[in-house]
Amino acid sequence: MSYHDKDKPLVMVTGATGFVGSALVDFLSTKGITSRRCVRNIAAYPVVYESVFENGDINEFTDWSEALSDVDIVVHTAARVHVMDERSSDQITEFRRVNVSATVNLARQAVEAGVSRFIYLSSVKVNGESSGLGVPLKASDSTMPVGPYAISKAEAEFKLLDIASKTGLEVVIIRPPLIYGTGVKANLSLLIRAIRAGLPLPFGRVFENRRSMVSLANLVDFIFLCLDSRNAVNQIFMISDGEDVSTGDLILRINKILGRNPRLFPVPVSLLEKIALIFGKKDYIERLTGNLQVDIDKNFELLNWKPKTNLNKGLLLMLCEGLDDSR
Repeated sequence: MSYHDKDKPLVMVTGATGFVGSALVDFLSTKGITSRRCVRNIAAYPVVYESVFENGDINEFTDWSEALSDVDIVVHTAARVHVMDERSSDQITEFRRVNVSATVNLARQAVEAGVSRFIYLSSVKVNGESSGLGVPLKASDSTMPVGPYAISKAEAEFKLLDIASKTGLEVVIIRPPLIYGTGVKANLSLLIRAIRAGLPLPFGRVFENRRSMVSLANLVDFIFLCLDSRNAVNQIFMISDGEDVSTGDLILRINKILGRNPRLFPVPVSLLEKIALIFGKKDYIERLTGNLQVDIDKNFELLNWKPKTNLNKGLLLMLCEGLDDSR
């Protein structure tokens, strides 16, 4: 058990071995803040000198009483995310079990344990899959979730704010777009691997779209600010690096950092979409060719927060540290 400085909050982080959770607990450690790290499987956790709690598969029946003992703030990053090889015939039920029921269960137990604040990592997908070009999504916009993952995140937000209104629990909701950094997975990981391999990419005409991204460094810095800011209470925040980028420009930047010559060839976006439709990759291509911008002005207005790491620096940090080939 690590020493807990009583003058600083004890922060419980769920999903502490995950992409965001692991970065967050490392960041908190640099600030001298003790984190109680909640993990699915303690046998896979390499650090033995920190306070670690094994929660297994979370659901509405998970007992958090031991993990919540003396905790001041909960940061809930654990979630059921997109499953590439989805075999469940009832996806929405599976997503709700983890992302809604388990979240509500944790929040209610947090109230009983005397936790003061609950920070929830949600998703920009609560707002929808796209935005108009130059018309960024705002936290105050009506929600338009598409698909079981986004729907479950939206429902969890609603229930958390309801708990806050009835109990006094301070809730903070953060909706990130694509998060990148060391250990990134999914589409961005595939794109970087293709560039490293020198493969030709058919995105030579995708320079007009704009997409928001957020580096792990900026995300954990923002979460840290939300630990004690009074102005963050019961608020919803969008977050990004503050610089939107086209897919073509992103590829050029990655090539430059890696010291490679870009291998882009100009395929019309309409043709890319038709090919993607044939192979069942419509959503994948839409994420590469469409727009998804977020407005982060609220973060500065309420919290005086601006991104400390720009896109180029964030990409440099990620690419220099390398990708985790095991993910």
